[in-house]
Amino acid sequence: MKIIPLEGRSGGSAVWQGFRRHKNIYALLLPAAVYFALFHYIPMINGVFISLQDYRFGGNSTFVGLFHYKVILKDIEFWRSFRNTMVIGFGNIGLSFVFQILLALLLNEVLNKSFKKSVQTIIYIPYLFSWVAIGGIWISILSPDYGLANSLLKAAGMEPVMFMTNEKLITPIFWLLYTWRSAGYGCVIFLAALTGIDPCLYEAATIDGASRFRQTFAITIPGIYSTMKVVFMLNIIASLRMFTQSIILSNPMVIDKTEVAMTYTYKVGLQNFRMDYASAVAFIMLVIIAGLTGLYQLLVGGKSGEGE
Repeated sequence: MKIIPLEGRSGGSAVWQGFRRHKNIYALLLPAAVYFALFHYIPMINGVFISLQDYRFGGNSTFVGLFHYKVILKDIEFWRSFRNTMVIGFGNIGLSFVFQILLALLLNEVLNKSFKKSVQTIIYIPYLFSWVAIGGIWISILSPDYGLANSLLKAAGMEPVMFMTNEKLITPIFWLLYTWRSAGYGCVIFLAALTGIDPCLYEAATIDGASRFRQTFAITIPGIYSTMKVVFMLNIIASLRMFTQSIILSNPMVIDKTEVAMTYTYKVGLQNFRMDYASAVAFIMLVIIAGLTGLYQLLVGGKSGEGE
């Protein structure tokens, strides 16, 4: 009897054989698959259907097609929140990403292990705080009446500054607070990646007369390039989905500069009970985030550093 090899069998049979061979692995993956299906994909699909209806709580909903999407294209408030999302989001990404890398490179040069670990712990602590706690801390620090920042300005003979109600200052404050909170998290990831670079490369570069600055761009950066790609992509997703930072630090005086797409969705959907319209906004943002992520993967996915 002629034995047909696995690759020569029908596609369905090969898949079934592979499933049986790795059934233990699939069993371990099953709880995660069920979780994402129940709490992510099914609600997302349901949200798309809601966006196509004139949705009524506990009543009959009528199908309206793309009506809500057409309205969004003319919605000034949505485009204002979208602009704020882009400005705050990409400011957060750029400033925090560069600062995380610089901080990791500087700490990597520290030879005293105890000091290095102490600094890592100190800069990582803000990441453990929620935005509610961080908002309370910094709103107090920047308070015009009793805040530390304005107390120092008054001691220097200067007028107090209304930091949290100044439209020109609130966006840079968002950037700085995001960078302050996320610096330790990104730094720890990059430090872990730096340990994977072969020390022999630095020894060879030193023998060839390469300066430390030259070694950074010829060895270190290419060596952590893969990690940089992943961290940057995660920062894109997190920044464009920001919600808590905006809702905690916003106030009526600066709402035109701080309301982002996710807080606008919350306001329309849960405060105004327009779930259909909010679902359409959320789906548009999902498509935009997926598109930007896909574009980023397309631009950098085929490129690799010398250290990979």
